[in-house]
Amino acid sequence: MPVQWAGLSPELLLTVDRSSGEQLRAQVERQLRDAIRTGRLRVDERLPSSRELARTLGLSRGLVQDCYAQLQAEGYLVTRAGSATRVAPCAQPPAPLAPAPDAELPRLIADFRHGVPDLASFPRADWLWAIREAARRMPTADLDYGDPRGSPALRTVVAGYLRRVRAAAADPGHTLVCSGYAQGLGLTLQALARTGVRAVAHEDPGSPATATASVRAAGLTPVPVPVDAHGIDVRALDATGARAVIVTPAHQWPTGVVLAPERRHALLAWARRRDAYVIEDDYDAEFRYDKEPVGALQGLAADRVISIGTVSKSLAPALRIGWLLCPPALTAPLTELKRIADRGTPTLDQLALALLIESGRYDRRLRRMRTLYAARCKALRGALAEHAPAVRLTGLDAGFHAVAHLPGGIDEDTVIAAARARRVGLYGMSACRASPAPQPPRLVLGFGDVPERAITEGIATVADLLEGRAHTP
Repeated sequence: MPVQWAGLSPELLLTVDRSSGEQLRAQVERQLRDAIRTGRLRVDERLPSSRELARTLGLSRGLVQDCYAQLQAEGYLVTRAGSATRVAPCAQPPAPLAPAPDAELPRLIADFRHGVPDLASFPRADWLWAIREAARRMPTADLDYGDPRGSPALRTVVAGYLRRVRAAAADPGHTLVCSGYAQGLGLTLQALARTGVRAVAHEDPGSPATATASVRAAGLTPVPVPVDAHGIDVRALDATGARAVIVTPAHQWPTGVVLAPERRHALLAWARRRDAYVIEDDYDAEFRYDKEPVGALQGLAADRVISIGTVSKSLAPALRIGWLLCPPALTAPLTELKRIADRGTPTLDQLALALLIESGRYDRRLRRMRTLYAARCKALRGALAEHAPAVRLTGLDAGFHAVAHLPGGIDEDTVIAAARARRVGLYGMSACRASPAPQPPRLVLGFGDVPERAITEGIATVADLLEGRAHTP
């Protein structure tokens, strides 16, 4: 779509070389032809007025008018009464035929993609209110680069919020705003590498693609450590020799288990004994249904735990706002790394989020989403109980995903492919393991962005696949 200009003459980069020997008019005509032929100027795109182009190039207006008239005669330009000079519809050669697009993929009945909240329920009205209020209230000084740690207003509000709802030992001076979990983890790993850390452990199963890629990007060695029904195996962690570990203690990804109290204390004792750090991914901890909330690990050892949180699950991934609760010894190096990376996360969005939390709209959003996800959780339980009772579900105490334990002898990949043919998106646990293995066969069923009706219809559609009753290809 050509750019539309409201009353102002658009700018156009042309040059004239008075020492070239080529006539000035010929130079202007040639450059305009080339710009149109190559697509730099598109059909119906507006040209500067003859007066403005003459002023820009230091030429007489009459010369530019003659150029426009010549190109109009050649069919490159068109002028209508009361309208600007524009590129003519037939001025550009037809574009080469594009390759035939692939057949459009059929719309899925249900896509149990994990890690995605209900995108349709994003509080647009509240966010627009917060953006408008933030823009209206922000001091002029806040339009500058500011503190790389982030807006003092947001850091203060986030620290207070985390103390209140996550029992964190949060201090605004040691809170750093980042652009989502990925950046927060990357900055943390770089800071740890500067302290002499060489190997970083991560949970298995977990997020091997994210963890491994981030660890290696920081020049460190990733080490998988097994997870059981009580969380990460601290004895196995101790045997690795790693001096940092990435964990999801409140709601382990993807198994859904909670790090047991004795494991919490053992993990922190390991960190102190090894002069190590725990990187806490506070993954969807806001959404708990059947059990009491679990406090942040960081609240027990602020000097040994770097806690990373975001609004990607509570609001939407597109906002790209997160935070680090930094141990005092790492605050300065993390701040410097953030400054080098991007000078700071967008301030207006930070101020809007601060207002959203301060006004109570954020808490109201969380309460609404807990009810929504609890209903979807119930729908998933009911659909499996009715259509595939042989499939056991675990990990449903919090968040918006569950683990489906398929009967033995079923092949994950075969079930996933057959379900896709029936327009249902399923995803296997093997992708979450450091060494992908199809056994035992399990699926990670995300229901955050799947309406209740679609959950029921999707499970009914693939029930025979889940129980191994279908003859899959």
